[in-house]
Amino acid sequence: MALIEQPGATGGAHDGEAALDAYSRVVTTVAARMTPHVAAVQVSARDLTGHLHQGAGSAVVFTRDGFLLTNAHVVGGARAGTAEFTDGSATAVDVVGVDPLSDLAVLRARGDGPPPAPMGEADRLRVGQLVVAVGNPLGLTGSVTAGVVSGLGRSLPSASGRAGRVIEDVIQTDAALNPGNSGGALTDAGGEVVGINTAVAGVGLGLAVPINATTRRIIDELMTAGSVRRAYLGLVTTPAPLPGPLVERTGQRSGLRVVQVVARSPADTAGLRAGDLVLCAGQVQLSRAQGLQRQLFGDAIGRPLPITVYRNGAMVDVIAMPRELTEAS
Repeated sequence: MALIEQPGATGGAHDGEAALDAYSRVVTTVAARMTPHVAAVQVSARDLTGHLHQGAGSAVVFTRDGFLLTNAHVVGGARAGTAEFTDGSATAVDVVGVDPLSDLAVLRARGDGPPPAPMGEADRLRVGQLVVAVGNPLGLTGSVTAGVVSGLGRSLPSASGRAGRVIEDVIQTDAALNPGNSGGALTDAGGEVVGINTAVAGVGLGLAVPINATTRRIIDELMTAGSVRRAYLGLVTTPAPLPGPLVERTGQRSGLRVVQVVARSPADTAGLRAGDLVLCAGQVQLSRAQGLQRQLFGDAIGRPLPITVYRNGAMVDVIAMPRELTEAS
């Protein structure tokens, strides 16, 4: 009598090994492609009392003429430093621009460096997608870890300014971030940079600033002006699904839940409240924090911004008047 082969009784181990081999090939390929573009960065600056403060991290070459992208918290108040690459070459770098609110900074190499890393688009990421974190911390050259996107649209408190300052639309990943990986690249399986690693939020949890239309505008302003002029509302939000009846009414599936309204801010003056569900601003539907961020650059300062929220089962329209974002905001 012939034995009936049970589904999955054979081949399961081979399938698992094949999947692990495929995973390993992706990670090793991305690592080989990306590590030459990632530098170990070291900077130093003296404070008003003359004390020397040093910082270190990673940075990613993103243009052919020697611009590098890193974190604002890596740079601190420094104006220059050095960048060392995995092939052993090194160059002096100047700090071109710093934006603490996005935790991004732009450097420029004085000497030759590698070609730029390919830049991707974080808006195409999905939860569960494979990502690879590549850094070049001093003493840990070519540090590579892998994991998945474990969350999107997160908010990260910023060390800059007062209450209500957060870095919006952050990528959450379980790819381990080793010491000095801040400023390094978070890449997708195709080897394109989709984020800049910014912080370790806890055990098994890393965060990265996304590469998207909003951060590209920030980077452009840092390259040309050295800083970013922004409009300020005083809102902290998080993406949230809309109730079924509201989806049918508006055709919109998600909005931004207001987590915090800063006292005496433009949002507070306009009458926005914690718990409001923001549907649109400037007649643009909002489903991610980036949608609101795109409207809060310098050209929005002092101009009326119509905002529609869903509150207690009703649509409420308000007009906010964004003011310029300053250290006192």
